[in-house]
Amino acid sequence: MRSTAPVQTADGTDRPRLARHVRMGFDPARGQHVLLTPEAVTVLNRTGAAVLELCDGQRTVTEIVAELRGRYASVDDDEVRVFLDRLAARRCLETGDAEAGRGRARRA
Repeated sequence: MRSTAPVQTADGTDRPRLARHVRMGFDPARGQHVLLTPEAVTVLNRTGAAVLELCDGQRTVTEIVAELRGRYASVDDDEVRVFLDRLAARRCLETGDAEAGRGRARRA
């Protein structure tokens, strides 16, 4: 039986950013951050919002994890990568590697 877990693709040199059709905002009615796509609204917890706020296409996954470690007592690299992978699988994130630069992103 095949696993339903996403395949880990978020490499340390990837520079994740929200896809063009995705926006992150704050929903005052819910009192939480949300991820807005044409098909859905995803309510984010504080940790998810903190990760996505760092996904600007400039920082690498390694730099994002380092920044989170500066903010929080415990950060698991694998959990951050799995979170990014799940969003990439839903086409909410685009990633490019450090060598490719900003203009040549690959979709995960």
